[in-house]
Amino acid sequence: MGDSRGQETDITGNRLMSWAFADAYGGEPADSTVHVTLSWCRDRAREAGMRPVSDGTGATLRLLAAATDAKAVVEIGTGTGVSGLHLLHGMRPDGVLTTVDIEPECQQFAREAFRAAGFAANRARFIPGRALDVLPRLADGGYDLVFCDGDRTEYPHYLDESSRLLRQGGLICFEGVFADGRTVDSGAQSAEVLGVRELLRAVRDDARLLPSLLPVGDGLLCAVRR
Repeated sequence: MGDSRGQETDITGNRLMSWAFADAYGGEPADSTVHVTLSWCRDRAREAGMRPVSDGTGATLRLLAAATDAKAVVEIGTGTGVSGLHLLHGMRPDGVLTTVDIEPECQQFAREAFRAAGFAANRARFIPGRALDVLPRLADGGYDLVFCDGDRTEYPHYLDESSRLLRQGGLICFEGVFADGRTVDSGAQSAEVLGVRELLRAVRDDARLLPSLLPVGDGLLCAVRR
């Protein structure tokens, strides 16, 4: 009889290798200007102690924006512009990204990055402020995609607002749901982990949503509004 523990280790190792390969596959846009700008954005994020989305998550956001033929997208958490660049790259040429962040300094980095990558100023609308104060002011059913990368403790509230903002067939995505492995650790009880767990339950139990949890980056929870 074989060593089942060793087989499980091999399977886990293979999955981790496959996950790493998938996260690198697709990478950054082929456009050299966008590539240079993304590198600049990542440097600014590291300097600010922030963790931008991975290459795999960025590629997935581009794909989803293109697949939904997104013209109107909301981004919660501008950061230094990494995720926004990916979203803009996948959106329609006339699409507008509405990006919300509590730190206007970060939004200035993103504004510079979008301009350097060749996106016209009217392709992005920057709104400084707390997401839960801004989202209620946005139009019902007016958006094709909502990407959430903000305060994990507020994720369940983002879900409520996003469900209102999305058109039928629109898509919502939540970044970082694996919470560095703590989400699946039954002993972890931080406010962020509890917020993510509540979100996972709410999305799974909402009959209006068709969800999938994608193993890219730090975990990307996606759901289509039926």
